[in-house]
Amino acid sequence: MDYYWLTIYIIDVLLFVGVTLTVIYIVFFSIVSIFSKTRFAPKAKHQNRFIVIIPSYKDDKNIVHTVASILSQGYPQRLFDVVVVSDHQSEITNMKLAQYTITLLTPNFEKSTKVKSLQFAVLNLPAFKIYDVAVILNADNIVEAEFLEQLNDAYEAAGTKAITCHLMPRNRDTAPARLSTIFEEINNSIFRRGHITIGLSSSLSSAGVAYEFEWFKKNIMKVRTNYEDRELEGMLVHQQCFIDYFDYIHIYNERKREAAEFNRQRGQWIIDQYRALFKNIHYLPSAIINQQYDWMDKIIQWMLIPRSIMFAIVLVMDITLPFIYLTMAIKWWIVTVIWGLALAIATPNELVDKNWDKDFISLPMATASNIYRKVIGLFRRK
Repeated sequence: MDYYWLTIYIIDVLLFVGVTLTVIYIVFFSIVSIFSKTRFAPKAKHQNRFIVIIPSYKDDKNIVHTVASILSQGYPQRLFDVVVVSDHQSEITNMKLAQYTITLLTPNFEKSTKVKSLQFAVLNLPAFKIYDVAVILNADNIVEAEFLEQLNDAYEAAGTKAITCHLMPRNRDTAPARLSTIFEEINNSIFRRGHITIGLSSSLSSAGVAYEFEWFKKNIMKVRTNYEDRELEGMLVHQQCFIDYFDYIHIYNERKREAAEFNRQRGQWIIDQYRALFKNIHYLPSAIINQQYDWMDKIIQWMLIPRSIMFAIVLVMDITLPFIYLTMAIKWWIVTVIWGLALAIATPNELVDKNWDKDFISLPMATASNIYRKVIGLFRRK
């Protein structure tokens, strides 16, 4: 019996400490984000030359629309080029893309990854072309006509190696798509607006990032993993390059419509986060000693419990502990309320609509159902 209670106590303490430290971090930056103001960059005196790289893997549905939107810029056409890396797309799609004034690359990777496409694009750029800024878009991104002009202004105002833009939803037609939008805006509040408000680097978005071209050309070739955004983010901060964020520069991307896709995407993000952590954790002591606050914050950020795992831990502890020992559950209820308030603060008011509560209930049920079907399928195959 003593071993039983000791085990329960140890599990409770370890989980509670991890969750509480994560909640403190989230609460702090959620509150800080309230005081952030949208910064509009002044008109740049110099027009930079852009190279827009769009890796597209089997995305026949979206890529043509993305190319059309980036080519419809008010920015001078002579000052930007577009490279599409068409990886395992249909011949019809490639024929449509070939009609546009872009560079179309069609690699035949045995195992396709985004980083391979980016490296392939850099290696195949004309040697005589000179670029100032590399912009990375995904195949499902749509941009407004003033996108490159805004980016040029922001890049000149920031005076740094990388800036990231504000990802906006193209669709909010299902519960997973709406939740994905909410989670992305929470990330914008905490890991972008909240950070730059107190002078720390923003985290990179999954798309819509502008890098100094020479920096990107050199460092993308060093990436050896499939989580290139995390790795490039780590390189920037480790090299003491500030990552800026401009809230008013919008990029529209398609949200996952199905619960299975939503969960698979977040599962991969969790794996990528911990891979980045394990690769860089040994730098934390030197970052503390050398007062490299950006690098220290980034490593701590990777140590946070991911939101999906937090939901699971908090839900299980809130429900099960009252049946084991009621007083142990009280602290969990308190931290749950605080965490919920922090997420509410970080969520834009316009996203809390009539579907909000239904979405948060329906998605976990769909996730549990999906896991149940997979488990049953494994047993049936055996």
